[in-house]
Amino acid sequence: MILLVEDDSRIAAFLAKGLQAEGYAVTRAEDARTALGIVDASGEDLDLALLDLGLPDRDGLEVLRLWRARRPGLPVIILTARDDVASKVAGLDAGATDYVTKPFSFDELLARVRAVLRTREQTVSTELEVGDLRLDLLSKVAFRADRRIELAHREWALLELFMRHPNQVLSRTQILNRVWEYDFDPGSNVVDVYVSYLRRKLNRDGLAPLIHTVRGAGYRLLPVPGQGN
Repeated sequence: MILLVEDDSRIAAFLAKGLQAEGYAVTRAEDARTALGIVDASGEDLDLALLDLGLPDRDGLEVLRLWRARRPGLPVIILTARDDVASKVAGLDAGATDYVTKPFSFDELLARVRAVLRTREQTVSTELEVGDLRLDLLSKVAFRADRRIELAHREWALLELFMRHPNQVLSRTQILNRVWEYDFDPGSNVVDVYVSYLRRKLNRDGLAPLIHTVRGAGYRLLPVPGQGN
C-alpha cells in the first residue's frame, strides 16, 4: 500500500488515480495529523509514502522526522515545489529516500516508485512464498510443491509480479508496464503468450492451476486450490 500525503485535492486525485491504474493500493491524507495516524496504524501493510512538504497543520519535514523515529524502514519520496538545493539537502538529510520537485512527470514518478519498492523488496527478503509456490529472488528459480521449475527471464519477472500481488487482478497494461517497463503495442499478445508459457511450467504433473483468466480484465494468481474465478 502507498500512502499519499498531499493537501491539494486535484493533485492527490490525479496521483491516486494514476497509481491505482498501475495496480497499487493507495490511501490518502490531506494533513500531517491524518498521515501520522495512518502510519502508526498501518503496520507492515504500508510499503511507501509520498509526502508533500507544504501541509496545512505541520511542515512535512517534521512529519518525516517523526516517521524516521517510529518507522525507520519506511521508504519516503518527497513531492514538493521546494526546488532549491538547501531544501533538497534538508529533505534527504531528514531521511527521505528520494526527492521529486513539482511540476513532475507522472511517468518519472512512477519509475521512482518502482525503483524504491524494488530496492525495499530486495532488502527485506530474498524469497517469495505463496501457497505451495516458492520463488528464490537470488537464483531466479521457482519451486512448486518442492519441484524445481526453470524460468526464462520474462517468465521469472512475470511470476514475481503475480506473487507480489496474489489474488489481485492484473490487467495486460499493468503487466506490460511492470514486467516490460516500456510502452508496447497495445495490439500485441505478448502478455497472453508469456502467461501461457508460465502456466505450462507451473501446472505440470497434475498440479492445480494457479494463474486464472478474468475475462475482460486480465489475470490473477489464486494460490489456494479450489478458489474460482
